[in-house]
Amino acid sequence: MAQLSIDELDRQILAHLQGNGRMTNVELANKIGLTAPPCLRRVRSLEDAGVIQGYNARLDQAALGYGITIFAMVSLRSQAESDLQAFEKHIAGLPEVRECHMLNGEIDFLLKIVARDLQSFQDLLTSQLTTAPNVASVKTSLTIRRSKYEPGVPLDDTPA
Repeated sequence: MAQLSIDELDRQILAHLQGNGRMTNVELANKIGLTAPPCLRRVRSLEDAGVIQGYNARLDQAALGYGITIFAMVSLRSQAESDLQAFEKHIAGLPEVRECHMLNGEIDFLLKIVARDLQSFQDLLTSQLTTAPNVASVKTSLTIRRSKYEPGVPLDDTPA
């Protein structure tokens, strides 16, 4: 992965693609005031440097049958690196777990989980989560509603 210095044009490219990853290179070039070839070179450089890690579609989880979102706070019995890795490997195999963050403090991991309903979440909790390697406790919170969803990062204050 190459090191890259981010300038104002790169920030504009990132902002536009973060808002609409399906935008064509010609549309993007027009929006930032470049011709298509140098715009594409910049996008490829951002991809090669790992600044742009991929493109995906934003899906409506409820429309696909996943009616609830749960956050689970997991504490492990041991924080030895091998135990942390064993837990992370186990979680990687659970498609309902959409995010897994290792934390500093009393809780070791914060998981974002989607489930079709409470029964399917309970099944996941009792058969896959509480029985996972080295798990000492799991505390869960069911979301009532999502009031903000802003994927990506703010780009107006990104250091060059």
